[in-house]
Amino acid sequence: KMISKSTTTPFTRPYATRIAKRLAEKRRFIQVVAGPRQVGKTTLVRQVLRDLRHPNRFVSADEPALKDRAWLTAQWEEARILSRGAGRTGATLVIDEAQKIADWSETVKRLWDEDTAAGSTLRVVLLGSAPLLLQRGLTESLAGRFETMRLPHWSFSEMREAFGFTLDQFIWFGGYPGAAPLISDPERWRRYILDSLVETTISRDVLLLARVDKPALLRRLFELACRYSGQILSYNKMLGQLQDAGNTTTLAHYLELLSGAGLVAGLPKYSGEFVRSRASSPKLQVMNTALMTAQSGIELKEARADCAYWGRLVESTVGAHLANAAAMGECELFYWRERNREVDFVVRMGRRIIAIEVKSARVRDAQPGLDAFTAARKPHRMLIVGAGGISIEEFLSNPVEHYA
Repeated sequence: KMISKSTTTPFTRPYATRIAKRLAEKRRFIQVVAGPRQVGKTTLVRQVLRDLRHPNRFVSADEPALKDRAWLTAQWEEARILSRGAGRTGATLVIDEAQKIADWSETVKRLWDEDTAAGSTLRVVLLGSAPLLLQRGLTESLAGRFETMRLPHWSFSEMREAFGFTLDQFIWFGGYPGAAPLISDPERWRRYILDSLVETTISRDVLLLARVDKPALLRRLFELACRYSGQILSYNKMLGQLQDAGNTTTLAHYLELLSGAGLVAGLPKYSGEFVRSRASSPKLQVMNTALMTAQSGIELKEARADCAYWGRLVESTVGAHLANAAAMGECELFYWRERNREVDFVVRMGRRIIAIEVKSARVRDAQPGLDAFTAARKPHRMLIVGAGGISIEEFLSNPVEHYA
């Protein structure tokens, strides 16, 4: 359980209320909770089940032993028995890492349709740490039968409430709750991030579940994206940095896989035209700044004294806040650049466009880029985050929709 520094009460993310309401409804849908590794999916669902106080069965396919369709069917049958014994209240079956079972979506469809025809009260929750791969199975076989809730990395306000993080600590150590108790031992914290989170995600959520012809290239691309987070880098320049004979299509595909696993993303250029945006050079962005700092080889005090590096880190923190909202479907996220004019982030919510410039320790005049973008695109709102505008702490304390 995630325990607050100041109390003995387990911290519960606000998404728990939404899950609880869905499980209490009479209308049945398969509830899908997806998100990166170590953002508390399992803990959150267990907290919800405990408070609902009805029978449940929790099983996981994320184990060394191979799980197949027969195993999934057997677990479902056990849950059916549990549900019948509970009467009108029914029971809940939670399947963790369902996407790792071969042909899982077809099996779930068959079993779910059988229960629907029989008037079963069994509720089903699927958990997945590879949202992109999980979504493929859902759309192929389970159309009209599921609802999805995407869990992002932990926000500054959540890490502050649960672990007492200061702003500098959040910028440096990021939003991994499992790593929070280790921040007093930087080397141990770093090894946890790299070994338990990064390596596990790449080896178990990406390489085993998607076709990757050049796994070494994918790993180097991840390291490059962390090192250049907050910077615009063409795919051709990436190939030069990576010293690989691959092609730009392969790099774009690998970056999409890393984004689907909740590690790094490539933000497209805002142009107002979808095709041109997809073809643009991406702005690299970590989804959690811990991924950037764990590979830096320096400590917080040294980083804080380096104004240029700290400025890039602050911009990546703001970018991660926005990118996690985009991953949840709350908005679309871009950057903008024309000649020597640039806007750090462009957020699109429906027809509303918000231009955001981050000003921290970097010595750079933000206004020319905003002025040029305003003249060209007429955004609904312009925001300066940092010096001369909304404080970094205030901006990170509010959801992105607050600024729409």
